[in-house]
Amino acid sequence: MRFDIVSDTHGHLSSELLNELKGADMIMHAGDCCTYEDYRELCRIAPMAMCLGNNDWGMDYGPDVERVTSVFRCGLRWQLCHYEERLDLATCDVAVCGHSHRPFVRWETSPGGAGKVLVINPGSPTFPRTNKGPTMARVIVEPSGVVQDAQIIELGSSNNDDTGRGFARFFRF
Repeated sequence: MRFDIVSDTHGHLSSELLNELKGADMIMHAGDCCTYEDYRELCRIAPMAMCLGNNDWGMDYGPDVERVTSVFRCGLRWQLCHYEERLDLATCDVAVCGHSHRPFVRWETSPGGAGKVLVINPGSPTFPRTNKGPTMARVIVEPSGVVQDAQIIELGSSNNDDTGRGFARFFRF
């Protein structure tokens, strides 16, 4: 099963991002979606789980979108929280965060040393803060619930063009 992971889209879904998401079995969004239209568009591509980000204040995406969202998919406990420091690694197998706009994929030992937790920040496809440019992440999970692959996907640079730059001043980072 293919899980595509995004965060910090900030009201702008580039064509590069939308093309890359095609074929996903599920989309995980770690907050700062910022518009109902983008939320609905992502839900049309694939089933989606999302948490609220600091720029989603005042947005009501429905009862399943909370500050911390937990879902059970493909035999794994997933947790989405915009802030890395608020993830509870004792209660999940895969933890997804955003906010920093800096992508990473790493395995951490869960509290108590009971196992490993995959921790992912997909970066931002809209306002990247590293030399990787716009990014997202992808996790491939076998039917048995084993993570086969987890990686950062670098997107084309055109989603960071002048159409979105002035938009950033309206958001708190």
